[in-house]
Amino acid sequence: MTPLTTEQIRERAAALGDWFHNIDLNGAPTAPNHFLGDYPNVKWRLFEHAVPQDLAGKTVLDIGCNAGFYSIEMKQRGAERVVGIDFDDRYLDQARFAAEVKGQEIEFRKLSVYDVAELAERFDIVLFMGVLYHLRHPLLALDLIHDHVAGDLLIYQSMQRGSADEYPVQADYDFFQQDHFNDPAYPKLHFIEHEYAGDWTNWWAPNAACSAAMLRSAGFQILEHPEEEVFICRAGERPKPWGAVYPAKPLTNGAGGAK
Repeated sequence: MTPLTTEQIRERAAALGDWFHNIDLNGAPTAPNHFLGDYPNVKWRLFEHAVPQDLAGKTVLDIGCNAGFYSIEMKQRGAERVVGIDFDDRYLDQARFAAEVKGQEIEFRKLSVYDVAELAERFDIVLFMGVLYHLRHPLLALDLIHDHVAGDLLIYQSMQRGSADEYPVQADYDFFQQDHFNDPAYPKLHFIEHEYAGDWTNWWAPNAACSAAMLRSAGFQILEHPEEEVFICRAGERPKPWGAVYPAKPLTNGAGGAK
């Protein structure tokens, strides 16, 4: 196949609509006027050192892959298999085109984070970047990732607002203790009822302590916090015996019948 010229790449990229990921496709940037600059490359450069340089033999799942920036980066580090999932056809079309131009074999599938059990596979590395704050049910998503697809490392990033400090949360509090709830650093998940930054899919804005607490609650051990919004985690045991119940399981009585 004859390689596309830079002009042909620009034309095809433009035909795929607006891009949120600015990816350099052989000299043709896909979002050169991004309001965050060279995004997500500017974010990636702040924590790339915390991701294994050599991914030979590793499998990677990129949840909410968008146009595939991180999937492409993982493949460039030698990952044996990379699967990117998203629920937006436009992003998936962009991702497939970007991988084609890069000459990379990456599998892209239309799936929601709530449906990761359908993959029936655990991955060495799971990327969960820029997704949590778009979800109506964020903790459920983390539970499902832990229970079904996280084989070892989870690389998590979320838009955060509020305090960047870690709060020394006690294991328990008396019912009448309330002062800790008013501390800006106490884990908080700010709910966005309408829109934020003109985007109705922005539902939540955790502070840093909330991101860390939710990850631990879902069974992830935080190994490193290399960038203010990024956590490198390892899948472990959940601190509580229960996890995601999705879809709901019928309750049974002692004799095995439904209540």
